[in-house]
Amino acid sequence: MKHPLLYQVNTRVLLAEIEESLGRPVTMDDIPDAMLDRIPADGFEWVWMLGVWQLGEAGREVSRTNPSLTSHYGDVLPGYTDRDIVGSPFAVQEYRTNPDFGGDEALARLRTRLASRGLKLLLDFVVNHVAPDHPWVREHPEYFVHGTEEDLTREPMNYTRLNGQIFAYGRDPYFAGWPDTLQLNFHHHACREAMVQELLRIAERCEGVRCDMAMLVQAQVFDRTWGDRATPVDGTPAVRAPFWPDAIRRVKQRSPGFLFIAEVYWDMEWELQQEGFDYTYDKSLYDRLRSGNGQIVRHHLWAFPEYQNHSLRFLENHDEPRAAATFPPDMHRAAAVITFLVPGLRFFHEGQFEGRTSHASMHLRRRKPEARDEAIGAFYRRLLDVLRQPEAHSGLWHLWDPEPAWDGNPTWENFVVFSWALDDRVLLAAVNYAPTQGQCYVRVDLDLLEHAHCTLVDLTGDARYERDGNAMRERGLYLEMPPYGTHVFAVHAHLREAAGSSPKAETRAAGAKP
Repeated sequence: MKHPLLYQVNTRVLLAEIEESLGRPVTMDDIPDAMLDRIPADGFEWVWMLGVWQLGEAGREVSRTNPSLTSHYGDVLPGYTDRDIVGSPFAVQEYRTNPDFGGDEALARLRTRLASRGLKLLLDFVVNHVAPDHPWVREHPEYFVHGTEEDLTREPMNYTRLNGQIFAYGRDPYFAGWPDTLQLNFHHHACREAMVQELLRIAERCEGVRCDMAMLVQAQVFDRTWGDRATPVDGTPAVRAPFWPDAIRRVKQRSPGFLFIAEVYWDMEWELQQEGFDYTYDKSLYDRLRSGNGQIVRHHLWAFPEYQNHSLRFLENHDEPRAAATFPPDMHRAAAVITFLVPGLRFFHEGQFEGRTSHASMHLRRRKPEARDEAIGAFYRRLLDVLRQPEAHSGLWHLWDPEPAWDGNPTWENFVVFSWALDDRVLLAAVNYAPTQGQCYVRVDLDLLEHAHCTLVDLTGDARYERDGNAMRERGLYLEMPPYGTHVFAVHAHLREAAGSSPKAETRAAGAKP
C-alpha cells in the first residue's frame, strides 16, 4: 500500500498475558492464530514486535535499583514483583532473539505465520548505544565513547567505570545519560562497520526496522553531544561522513524493499528522509493536535507531498501517554480522523483500540489490567473500515482551504478539511478542531462534482445529506459543526437532470439555520 498501516505489539507484555491465561511458560509460538488473523482483517500490512532482542543482566540490574525508575513502577503496575522487572528493550546485549521468547527459531516461525497472512515483520534497531554487558565492551572497547577521571567526577550521571576504563552512557544532548547503556562512537570506522553488519543480519530476519532515536548519530547532533570525547581512543582517524545513507544503501542492495523507519525529532525529519528513510516520525503533528488548535494543525498539513507521504502518523506509542488518557473523547475522535486519514504510514499501538489509559513501563513485563472502552472501540472499527477504502491508499489527497461563513466569524480557522479521490470514488473528511462550535464554507473543487447531484454519507456517523456538486465547487459546502465534530463522507456523485434542485438550497449542511 502507498499509505500502509502498522500495528505495534509489546512482545514481552503480550507473552506475559498469554502465559497468565494458559498457566505455563510460553514463547512466540503460543501467540494465538486468532490474534494474528485479526491484524490483516483490520487492514494492517505491518506488525512491529517491540523488544524481541536479548537483554543482559547489567541492564536489568539498573532497572531493579535505579530510584528514578523504580519510584514509578507501583503507579503503572500495582503489586509488581521483582520478576516483573526485566530491563529496557533498548538496552540490547545482543541482536539475537530473547531465549525466553523462544529464540531465533521461534521468531522465524512467527515471521512465516505473519507472511502467510500477508503481514510483514518490523523489528527494533537501537543505533546509538548498547547494553553495558554487550560483548563489544570486552572485545572492542575502542567502539565506545570514553571519558576521563575528571569527567566521571564531574558528571557521574553521564559516565561509568567498567573493566578499569571510563565509558560514557548513551544519551541525547538534552538529558543525562541512560545508565543501562553505553555510548557507541560513530566517529570510529570499525564501530560504524560493525553496526552495518548488525543491520544486515537483522534484515535477514524481518522486512523492516524501526531505528530508535535515529538522529543521535547525525554528525551535528553527535558532535554537539560529545565534542572531543568522540575522538577514537585507539588513534584511528575520525570518520565524519553521514552514517545512514551508506547503511541504508547496503541493506537495500541485499534486501530490496526493506523498510527503514526513523524515530526522529528536532525538525530533522526531512533530513533523514533525504538520507534514505522510508518514513520518519511526525511528532510535530502529534504535538499540534495535543494543543487543540485547528489552525496550526492545518498549517502543518500544508507541507509538500513528498514530506507528507514519508511521515509516520500516530496518536500514541510506547513512549507517549495513551491517547485515551491524553485526549477527551470528542477530541480523541477528531484527532484520530486527522492523524490516520492524511498521507503517510498510519501507526497504531496495541491497546489503542480498546481505549487503554495506563502507560506500560518499558522496564516491566506486565501492565495494569483495564476494561475495554466500548465507545472508543466502536469508533476505531468504523475508522479502520474507512482506511480499507481504496481511495485512502491509492487516491489523490487534497487539503482544502476553509473560508468564513460570514463576516466577523473567525471559527472557520479551526476547520481541517481534505479529500481523497480515485476515479469516481471520493472521501471528504471535515473536522472542527476546536473546543467551540464552528462554521465555514469550503470549496471542494473536484471535476467529478461538476453538474452532479451528490449524496454525502458519513462513514463514521449516521449523517446523510444531499448536495449540489456545482455549489460545492463554486460557493462551497457549508459546514456547521460542534466542538471537535467530525464527518468522513463518502461522496456519491450522480449527473443531475436539467431540472435539478436549487444549488442555493443544496448548500445547507447539518445544523445550519434555514
